[in-house]
Amino acid sequence: MAAVVPSGIAIAGPGLSPMHPDTLRVPVQTSRSDDAEGPADTLQTLYPKLTACWQVPAGLAGFARTEITARFALRRDGSVIGEPRITFAMQNADQRGREILTRATLDAIRRCTPVAITPALGAAIAGRPIALRFIYQGPQGQGV
Repeated sequence: MAAVVPSGIAIAGPGLSPMHPDTLRVPVQTSRSDDAEGPADTLQTLYPKLTACWQVPAGLAGFARTEITARFALRRDGSVIGEPRITFAMQNADQRGREILTRATLDAIRRCTPVAITPALGAAIAGRPIALRFIYQGPQGQGV
């Protein structure tokens, strides 16, 4: 299941792509109203906070459907451990389109971290891989 987030982007959860079994995945329906105050205390509230910084880059707007998955881990304080890795990218574009999408995804993760999380959630997810899958539906902005 994938859920549309602002600007026609979607974040995907279980069953969408083969990943390491320890990767944290959860389907999330997000919208601008999901920007709740306070730290995230569940995966359902963490993912919208991590995707809130996504912006469709100008160079990508002309392309049709594109997808990208980034994998990374967080510390107990919500900061990223190491450098996020792109584990999947698909688009109907050239190498330049892939580079635009990769840069936009990594920049979004940098802007949204460290993310505010509760001590309990921090203890539960610290060091465990998290996968964020963004799906841009192109100029039509239709959801998945």
